[in-house]
Amino acid sequence: MSTVNDMTVGSPTRGIVHFALPLVCGYILQQLYMVIDAAIVGRFVGVGPLAAVGASSSIMFLIMGFASGCCSGFAIPVAQAFGAKDFGDMRRYVAGAMRLSVVVAAIMTLLTSLLCTPILRMVNTPDAIFADAYTFLLLQFLAIPFTIGYNLLSGFIRALGNSKTPFYILIFSSLVNILLDVVFIVIMHMGVEGVGVATMLAQACSAWLCWRYIRRHMPQLIPQAAERGYDRRRALHLLNNGVPMGLQFSITAIGSIMLQSANNALGTVYVAAFTTSMRVKYLFTCVFENIGVAMATYCGQNIGAGQVARIALGIRSAIKIMLVYFLFTVVVIWPFADEMMMLFVDASQREIIDNAALFMRIANCFYPVLGLLTILRYSIQGLGYSNLSMLSGVMEMLARTAVSLWLVPALGFLGVIYGDPVAWLSADVFLIPAMFFLYRYLKRRHSLSRRG
Repeated sequence: MSTVNDMTVGSPTRGIVHFALPLVCGYILQQLYMVIDAAIVGRFVGVGPLAAVGASSSIMFLIMGFASGCCSGFAIPVAQAFGAKDFGDMRRYVAGAMRLSVVVAAIMTLLTSLLCTPILRMVNTPDAIFADAYTFLLLQFLAIPFTIGYNLLSGFIRALGNSKTPFYILIFSSLVNILLDVVFIVIMHMGVEGVGVATMLAQACSAWLCWRYIRRHMPQLIPQAAERGYDRRRALHLLNNGVPMGLQFSITAIGSIMLQSANNALGTVYVAAFTTSMRVKYLFTCVFENIGVAMATYCGQNIGAGQVARIALGIRSAIKIMLVYFLFTVVVIWPFADEMMMLFVDASQREIIDNAALFMRIANCFYPVLGLLTILRYSIQGLGYSNLSMLSGVMEMLARTAVSLWLVPALGFLGVIYGDPVAWLSADVFLIPAMFFLYRYLKRRHSLSRRG
């Protein structure tokens, strides 16, 4: 069975679905074990520790978002070189990306670990849950090298069109994570420390499995001796793709931090409601995110091969896939939101359940807006214009900041609920015309190059 998938030929819809389906299943599984983490903590440890796990979720989105964004950006030149069938260039980009990732991992782990306490104070973490929140967040920061390792290596594998292997690795590491949760929390009564240690070990396992797979089955990705040297031009090109993507996630997260800080100030009940609803929301919205990831690889391979006309076909196909999935979410979320929240807390916690379920239902109405955002943003990134996608992150940050400053004080938790939808709409206002003009520019440039 082939370990690569050339998306420059054949049906765009079939290629996107073939690539995205294992990716979506893998991320659903990943989010599912995060749900199980929260459910185990909420059921076996208590509402306070559950709130502690969620109190720093926006901080984790900022830090891990920057790391995963950089890794995704580093994989774009690899996908483009693969599409152009320049395998020597591809391996040089792999070598450069690994070197840069080691530096990023070391700096991020050191700085975040030292600044853990100020970070939690910055987001108004309640004193009642501060100690548990600190323990959990510090363990997440210490796991940054493993997280970067997995994201980078799985990004290389996906750049060659192989999304099945990262899915299989996620299945295994998720089972490891759940098993360790049971051992550390239910049997050993470690509390939030158990959640953090289990996640760290599962991430280390997934990174090692990716590296093992590349060495055994994708030797075309392993740089040879002459290809491992430092190349300033390629390093700058990698940074030009990776840093804007990392900053895009971080800039978006700044708005999320503002929103979470405003929510944390409302009290422990609302922190718990926010934590439970966000866990389930990510379980559903990760599908949109990974349709977008598929589009980054699709557009990267096709622009590398000079197949500009296929880009518009791929975007239209992705939008159709997204809308079909949206209808599925409506059928599941609206009737069963309350029951989903009861996975985390006892049925007697009606205030938490009611607020969390309301969050889920209102957010669900805006899922097509989010789906369009992810498709356009990742397509632009795959085409090599990460700076444009970063600007859409600025729009999201400004929107969430405005909501946290004005809407939350006026409406309370209802204002928090509308934070994401307002941010998604703001990003789309920028991305739709940006994609339109970028595609016209690429068509014109491709036409001129063919004449020349």
